[in-house]
Amino acid sequence: MEIADLITPDSVIASLRVANKKQALAEMARRGAQLTGLHERLILDALLERERLGSTGVGLGIAVPHGKLPGLGRLYGLFARLERPVEYDAVDDQPVDLIFLLLAPESAGADHLKALARISRLLRNRAICEKLRGTDNTEGLYALLTDRTATHAA
Repeated sequence: MEIADLITPDSVIASLRVANKKQALAEMARRGAQLTGLHERLILDALLERERLGSTGVGLGIAVPHGKLPGLGRLYGLFARLERPVEYDAVDDQPVDLIFLLLAPESAGADHLKALARISRLLRNRAICEKLRGTDNTEGLYALLTDRTATHAA
């Protein structure tokens, strides 16, 4: 599974302006609804339910919120670079400025885990994250996220 299997240029947000974690998740749910055709409330509820289990803020300014949803036929990804970092209850107590949302069908099982692993591998690469933080246009972000040489070196 490649990042390009999860996102398109339309699912990359170059400069998302939000004030807090809940607003970030709500905006990601709204954008996810546009991509998937599902109702944004259904997506937001799944994300908030997952957050109740433990924060998806994985540290180093990165969050990977995710949820399984009925009615999805495939995995969907959505990436946002926040205009300003927000408190996110991350494992390292640092604010988050890079969010990669993953939405999966209820039956995704191993594919969901493989996608999370691929996203994690990509965002563990500090050089890629620095480049993502330094890029303020959708095309540049999409290119960085889907560059197979960079993601396989991570």
